[in-house]
Amino acid sequence: MKERLADLGFAAGWRVVRLLPEKWAVALFDRGADWASRRAGGGVQQLRANLRRVVPRAGEAELDELVRLSVRSYARYWREAFRLPSMDLKAVYESCDRSFSGVENLEAALAAGNGVVLALPHCGNWDMAGVWLVEKLGTFTTVAERLRPESLYRRFIAFRESLGFEVVPLTGGDRNPAVVLAERLRANQPICLLADRDLTAGGVPVTFFGERTMMPAGPAHLAATTGAALLPVGLWFTEDGWVVRIHPPIRVSGTGGVPAATQSIADVFAADIAAHPTDWHMFQQLWLADLPESRQKALRRVLARREGTG
Repeated sequence: MKERLADLGFAAGWRVVRLLPEKWAVALFDRGADWASRRAGGGVQQLRANLRRVVPRAGEAELDELVRLSVRSYARYWREAFRLPSMDLKAVYESCDRSFSGVENLEAALAAGNGVVLALPHCGNWDMAGVWLVEKLGTFTTVAERLRPESLYRRFIAFRESLGFEVVPLTGGDRNPAVVLAERLRANQPICLLADRDLTAGGVPVTFFGERTMMPAGPAHLAATTGAALLPVGLWFTEDGWVVRIHPPIRVSGTGGVPAATQSIADVFAADIAAHPTDWHMFQQLWLADLPESRQKALRRVLARREGTG
């Protein structure tokens, strides 16, 4: 029942929110965000714990405000996502093009002819960045987790494909997503991967804001095995627009260099998030210290076995 209600809610969002006047939509989503901040459910409490690491000197009142603004930022992401299919995408591209930096890093990577892996955090509005990339290069490829129910998953796929994205399912597809991504890179095409959280056996241990967590190996591993450039990306909002910073490439010294490259991604993300903490939308447990002790022990065993065989 909960999954069905979620699907209906998102369906209503894409149908109704785009019909509202902009001022009404902003007011509605801001009020909803402020209510969620005051209610302080589990996700908001975890966001607060995460922001405490990012801004360690913040007092309780400052943390209250950081949380409120971060929830508003996340609400803005969804408001824009619901309205995006009816927006003038050419105008979106032109607005983004004026505020993006580091485009020369992307152009140089593609000129080298080996494709490019863009590694992104859960910040700002990555769909707007995707619209810019499609308008500039024609398309790009990304990966999507298979949501439940299936109708909700298909709704998200249809939304992003309507914007020109190529979306590969993480599980349940006809082919291994890693194979598809490698093919796109060898064809000198860009791929975009969210890269700031992977608390699974496949994650790479990193230090992030002074504490241990794990991030995906995929971006660095694909760069190592295909020769593609690995470019970390920063994203955040302005009052009436979006900023994307494409950072210089991170060197990956073969598959053995994946851990070091992943740590470098974490360092770049940390600098951007520290500068724009309220646009980081991390409502989940991220640091290992926040996990239940049983989960921590299981991950430590996995890492110990990996190091023992590596």
